[in-house]
Amino acid sequence: MVYTLSGVRFPTVPSVYKSNGFSSNGDRRNANISVFLKKHSLSRKILAEKTSYDSESRPSTVAASGKVLVPGTQSDSSSSSTDQFEFTETAPENSPASTDVDSSTMEHASQIKTENDDVEPSSDLTGSVEELDFASSLQLQEGGKLEESKTLNTSEETIIDESDRIRERGIPPPGRGQKIYEIDPLLTNYRQHLDYRYSQYKKMREAIDKYEGGLEAFSRGYEKMGFTRSATGITYREWAPGAQSAALIGDFNNWDANADIMTRNEFGVWEIFLPNNVDGSPAIPHGSRVKIRMDTPSGVKDSIPAWINYSLQLPDEIPYNGIYYDPPEEERYIFQHPRPKKPKSLRIYESHIGMSSPEPKINSYVNFRDEVLPRIKKLGYNAVQIMAIQEHSYYASFGYHVTNFFAPSSRFGTPDDLKSLIDKAHELGIVVLMDIVHSHASNNTLDGLNMFDGTDSCYFHSGARGYHWMWDSRLFNYGNWEVLRYLLSNARWWLDEFKFDGFRFDGVTSMMYTHHGLSVGFTGNYEEYFGLATDVDAVVYLMLVNDLIHGLFPDAITIGEDVSGMPAFCIPVQDGGVGFDYRLHMAIADKWIELLKKRDEDWRVGDIVHTLTNRRWLEKCVSYAESHDQALVGDKTIAFWLMDKDMYDFMALDRPSTPVIDRGIALHKMIRLVTMGLGGEGYLNFMGNEFGHPEWIDFPRAEQHLSDGSVIPGNQFSYDKCRRRFDLGDAEYLRYHGLQEFDRAMQHLEDKYEFMTSEHQFISRKDEGDRMIVFERGNLVFVFNFHWTKSYSDYRIGCLKPGKYKVALDSDDPLFGGFGRIDHNAEYFTFDGWYDDRPRSIMVYAPSRTAVVYALVEEEEAVVEVVVVEEEPIEE
Repeated sequence: MVYTLSGVRFPTVPSVYKSNGFSSNGDRRNANISVFLKKHSLSRKILAEKTSYDSESRPSTVAASGKVLVPGTQSDSSSSSTDQFEFTETAPENSPASTDVDSSTMEHASQIKTENDDVEPSSDLTGSVEELDFASSLQLQEGGKLEESKTLNTSEETIIDESDRIRERGIPPPGRGQKIYEIDPLLTNYRQHLDYRYSQYKKMREAIDKYEGGLEAFSRGYEKMGFTRSATGITYREWAPGAQSAALIGDFNNWDANADIMTRNEFGVWEIFLPNNVDGSPAIPHGSRVKIRMDTPSGVKDSIPAWINYSLQLPDEIPYNGIYYDPPEEERYIFQHPRPKKPKSLRIYESHIGMSSPEPKINSYVNFRDEVLPRIKKLGYNAVQIMAIQEHSYYASFGYHVTNFFAPSSRFGTPDDLKSLIDKAHELGIVVLMDIVHSHASNNTLDGLNMFDGTDSCYFHSGARGYHWMWDSRLFNYGNWEVLRYLLSNARWWLDEFKFDGFRFDGVTSMMYTHHGLSVGFTGNYEEYFGLATDVDAVVYLMLVNDLIHGLFPDAITIGEDVSGMPAFCIPVQDGGVGFDYRLHMAIADKWIELLKKRDEDWRVGDIVHTLTNRRWLEKCVSYAESHDQALVGDKTIAFWLMDKDMYDFMALDRPSTPVIDRGIALHKMIRLVTMGLGGEGYLNFMGNEFGHPEWIDFPRAEQHLSDGSVIPGNQFSYDKCRRRFDLGDAEYLRYHGLQEFDRAMQHLEDKYEFMTSEHQFISRKDEGDRMIVFERGNLVFVFNFHWTKSYSDYRIGCLKPGKYKVALDSDDPLFGGFGRIDHNAEYFTFDGWYDDRPRSIMVYAPSRTAVVYALVEEEEAVVEVVVVEEEPIEE
């Protein structure tokens, strides 16, 4: 994750407090104002809009609400800083963990009861908890929830009833946590630390089971905290132990702080019940602005509810407003399509909704659904990873300075629009992953969690431990009971309510170590991982959230952004691991940048192979040559490193090419294919990079005046460099099109042969003199000639299986911008006899700067060319 300019840390924009006019009029019926009904004159025309839906591709889909709420002007209300920490690997020893739960302190934990529909919930809570600050620590009973209409057909009922089925699933109890020592005997030297870590995890599981009814019930905190609606009214609860008084204010009561006073229990949970109006309508209309006003140790403070599920920035305002989002039944999006099956091999298209349009504007969920998802499908990716979903007040933070964890970003549309996007992806067979941020939170105090109750210890560590100096953000206290409830419920919310299929957890290295990986070079020495610098509370949280996700959603996928290489990171929790499915192989992108700063004559193929294959046994990785990090201003994409300014003048096919362009196009394809071929069990690409996007990402921003007097120039809030020029990749008269077609061919090759997940992998040649890399994966043989001038005729390569081989993919194909030096009709028959440690070999032609993949032809079927040329091009 990278926030803004490389190496530049932006200062915090001062908080601005705007006083609302208060009215003593307590008549809610006269004060029912909804931002959904107001006609705001927006200051810009670059925001989410509704577009017609493709009736051919989705004849039966229920459209999202027609009342698309468009946010106001974006502003720099959150500070931001770069996050280009690239470490290696470390871990610590028995750090004191507040998860060491003494169950005797919880025996009298109280219950929050929601009585039946016609009775006001009681706020009289009894009981005591001493050690863990258990705020509403208690088995929450089911209240009178409004029943959803079930008038759909059988298949639709299956989708709607998914939440009910999930509740019935039991999360397996903790195992012994000892298998990691069989997998990696070196870990036995650190058994004291690892066993301690596992014991803390087991104690927390036992405490949750005893006092909350288990992880499944505990993770439904959003059904009791925040706003919950029953047949008789609306209950609002908030954990704010530092507040001395609290009142719910908003449009519904004319912002009268004396109208709806909340009561507090002994655990710091504030509560109020608002009965329905006389006509049965809810006391708070859908779309109303709401906040909680608290008298705190820092003074009177208005905060957006921590559990709010929609927030919005109105025109000419800097802080966001909490929005009570409860649309009528006819406006709610109803899911139509079941989740796709978990793909065996993961091919991820990393995306950002806002910048996904070729036009200089903020794109919408609806446009992404209609225009980008079909593109992803045709390119051959089976998963889309969406960034910046959780609401963030500073657009240029790339979504990493989260202010409202349960709210989809209003910049792109409404929550129902997001649901329609996910449902369309499922219809196309695409898995949807969310880039979730649980590693830190925005430093904002007016629209974020920071200083929520007037103290710096609500949700976060107090003092220096709770502040990330490089990211200018707050750090969660993962040992706090209510923080666990909040974050576990947050993960459950996105999977259950929005039907996401998994997460890419951001900044996990920062979570697992108290030094956050800053100024630390991980060398792979186990002492770095298992010592006093390990934040055991954070690791236990990661184990719990993986337990929860995989227990309730067996096909869900979790990917951890860990650059340290923490051992057992991708081993199941019951075996003693952290529980992730995949680790992002972040070292690969760093290696390519390192190499691209040199001439390719100075590259070492052994160095490339080592970096691509340097991963832990039985721990799966997602590899990538470049992600969004490398596309930001201050860095360069691979295409830019290779071709630089020549991209602006020599990418048209009606113009002669240059040696720079020829070299760049050839190496761009080879780099991506060798990364996919050797780098891991999954592959990721950031949108636009598949065709060598010629422009960097530069978010709209103002001029920055730093404390030392220096000035960072702004870009006049321009969106020109905050978009994706898909039109360039689609233009058949440009060389970008050839790169896009090659990337498409790579995805379809993997889809056909599933080589990334094949158990058979063997590297038979790393020849520094010839600059050749040859390896087998599954029934495919990959041949890379990185030499800049030499082509080899009758070049002998080893192989395992006997028979006939044919070309399955050729980077030199003219369709991909190559020179057509390989004959695709040629057949290659094996010779018996050992060569390069293989029992057989074939003779091939290996042109310079070319990658060719050969497939074993089975007797019953011939190799089908991967690229289907007759398919129509991707439409805009």
